[in-house]
Amino acid sequence: MKVKFKDHFSENSEEYNKFRPKYPAELFAYLASVSKQHQRAWDCATGTGQSAISLSKYYSTVIATDASETQIKNAEKKQGVIFKVATAENSYIEDSSIDLITVAQAFHWFNTDKFSKEANRVLKDKGILSVWTYNLLSVQEKIDEEIIYLYNTILGEYWPQERKMVEDGYKSVQLPFKEIEAPSFNMSANWNLSQLIGYLCTWSATKKYQKKLGVNPVEKIHDKIANIWGEPEKVLSVKWPLSIRLWQKST
Repeated sequence: MKVKFKDHFSENSEEYNKFRPKYPAELFAYLASVSKQHQRAWDCATGTGQSAISLSKYYSTVIATDASETQIKNAEKKQGVIFKVATAENSYIEDSSIDLITVAQAFHWFNTDKFSKEANRVLKDKGILSVWTYNLLSVQEKIDEEIIYLYNTILGEYWPQERKMVEDGYKSVQLPFKEIEAPSFNMSANWNLSQLIGYLCTWSATKKYQKKLGVNPVEKIHDKIANIWGEPEKVLSVKWPLSIRLWQKST
């Protein structure tokens, strides 16, 4: 089945799976704690299934959908997780059958009105909808300066308009459900230099720049970061603050 959507990640789905940071286990434990039932969860725009796999610890069945056939093909398969190709606005999920919907780092690509209607259709009464995003990472001051330069100066015009929602931490998002105040969470990783560079190469703006100009823009900052980093195999702590919004359906 072919679907039309803004596909920024299929071309590098294997790299996306390899280099993208992992969400904290505490996040999924919290989501399960605010969800009244634990029969079915829907991880929408699942990518390669990172969140879906984590949710499977708490829910009998996790439906993991993505509009990209390539992402689904490269997803890690696990018992209890059903992977399907479907858009956020047309999931083919039964009415009033979902206890929890999660959208990790993807809500800004959606048609908000259509997705809200779909979420309302598939959620049970008192079901939970959670969306979250993360913006720039932090390693150490001098490295961060180079990454910010890449992000703003080199790639500025190559970021899609939707990226503004990420930079805003989804604060502008308004959905027709009862909002629940969510606690703060952070992602973290211990990476060597090649892992950091691999991550920067997964950015959608990096791919767009490279496709247009035939040069990987990360090369422009690689040597400076390498000089600051020192031994390439040295491991440094990398952190991302998560911005989370949470709602409950009430009939």
